Amino acid sequence: MINVLTIILIVTVGVSIMAFNNRVMMDKMLYIPYDCKHNKNYARIFTHILIHADWTHLLFNMISLYFLGNSFLMQPAYPHLGIDGGLIATYGDFTGQMHFVSLYILGALFATIIPYARNQDNPGYRSLGASGAVSAVIFAAIIWNPGMEIRFIFIPFPIPAYIFGPLYLLYEFYADKRGGTGIAHDAHIGGAIFGILYVLLINIDKGKQFIETIF
Repeated sequence: MINVLTIILIVTVGVSIMAFNNRVMMDKMLYIPYDCKHNKNYARIFTHILIHADWTHLLFNMISLYFLGNSFLMQPAYPHLGIDGGLIATYGDFTGQMHFVSLYILGALFATIIPYARNQDNPGYRSLGASGAVSAVIFAAIIWNPGMEIRFIFIPFPIPAYIFGPLYLLYEFYADKRGGTGIAHDAHIGGAIFGILYVLLINIDKGKQFIETIF
């Protein structure tokens, strides 16, 4: 089934591969807050979402987006089992997909706010990738369905979403404060915050359910 998630994946993978082989193209699409502020090159706020540093960066983001995003968007509802459906099951095909697109794009833009505030006068700062947008989707999915299990290849047991979410955020705050990783942890944090806020905005009951799940 072709849906907005599939389109996002195809476009992002395609553009990233082209940028791997075209350094000029990649340089024009990087997120450079200094260039946005001083040269009004605002396109960079959007274009950096479509490119990645290497295959590992691209695959990690797209695999995470596919599995968490697919569940969040496409999960059928099973009322007799107490399982809520995803966005499409809840809001219908068109509105559900529009919510997903809005979450992804606005989450990506929100994720640029902290890096912009920190680096608007730093001509040496550069970043790229869909990590902020993916983070928004992941945390929206966690708030939406806190009881789901998240699996990793290198961890032999599943982790409940309501446990993974807080642990991941704690790590991101720690890594951001420590610095020196070469990763835009502040963008991950911004995306995560937006994902949480977006779900609470469209369905406050999900926040109540998340708290009930924890306690």
